[in-house]
Amino acid sequence: MTIQRFDVGPRMSQAVVHGDRVYLAGQVADDTSQDVAGQTRQILAKIEALLEKAGSSKDKLLTANVWLSDISTFNEMNSVWDPWVDKENPPCRACVESKLATPAFTVEIMVVAAR
Repeated sequence: MTIQRFDVGPRMSQAVVHGDRVYLAGQVADDTSQDVAGQTRQILAKIEALLEKAGSSKDKLLTANVWLSDISTFNEMNSVWDPWVDKENPPCRACVESKLATPAFTVEIMVVAAR
């Protein structure tokens, strides 16, 4: 099977397509001055754009992994996630507290989608 890579960098690709699956790297906010809701909005917009570039969309999400630097912000993240996610086709999801790459990041989200 063919492997397609999108937004390739020296360390990783932002999206990889193999067969009928699209794998996204963990996405973080570009503007880390924003709160958890603001960072989540940025991340979900990046996810939508990458999925579109790879020939998919959020209604084809299979799984989502969410990392929060502070689990007490779970409801704040969900206040953005819940209206964004396709209600007819929600993915499997895990959400955990974790130390992220830099303290400025409050949220990181990684998804896999069908094509």
